Amino acid sequence: MTMRRPLIAGNWKMHKTAEETERFIKELLPKLENVEDIDVLIIPPYTSLDRAGRLLQGKSLQLGAQDVHYETEGAFTGAISTHMLKACGCSYVLVGHSERRELFGDDDTIVARKLNVALDSDLKAILCVGETLSEHDLVEEKITRQLTQDLTGIDAMTLTKITIAYEPIWAIGTGKTATPEVAQETISMIRRWIASHYDEAAAQGMRILYGGSVKPANAKSLLAQPDIDGALVGGAALVAESFAQIVDAARLQ
Repeated sequence: MTMRRPLIAGNWKMHKTAEETERFIKELLPKLENVEDIDVLIIPPYTSLDRAGRLLQGKSLQLGAQDVHYETEGAFTGAISTHMLKACGCSYVLVGHSERRELFGDDDTIVARKLNVALDSDLKAILCVGETLSEHDLVEEKITRQLTQDLTGIDAMTLTKITIAYEPIWAIGTGKTATPEVAQETISMIRRWIASHYDEAAAQGMRILYGGSVKPANAKSLLAQPDIDGALVGGAALVAESFAQIVDAARLQ
């Protein structure tokens, strides 16, 4: 079985000014000095990316963006392009986060376009998939539909630049968390889907994260599951100490 390198990603959503971002990074970096064999990523709002990118030059802590537009430039007021993100130092971008899908109307066609432009620009993408509480009984059907549409036209070689994040929407910001067993079951299903639509090597190489109220208290049990390769962290990523504790939980696996 392929050994997959864990990824702990902190999605800050609409939190922190550039100054607060700088303070966070300066507090976090010393806590990561002995972290090896794990990728650690922060995903601040757009207004903090440039300052974060300057502070992280030459550091192991990586930088990502929360979204991107599917065109490379043009008359798209309020939108951000891939080359703008790269100029700030981003190496990753989130695509299809549930809040973009639920609140901003990103359907699977839009998600697929954003995913393709990110990959075409040599950004690594974290593709988010997941179900609402009312869809939980149909979780396989929902996620299968998302994967089928979002990965249209993506070949096995390009797939290696994608990380999938499973985020049960009912567990985001609610304090509810899928049990480690439920998270493992769903992520294992995603891996089987990859195997059936690509091949077993692609499935074993695919890094799949869990996202949904991940905290220091539950991170170890979630990350101990065989198919969970890391975490997409929300609220707990806003405090350097709690985020570092989640990184430490990944180190202990």
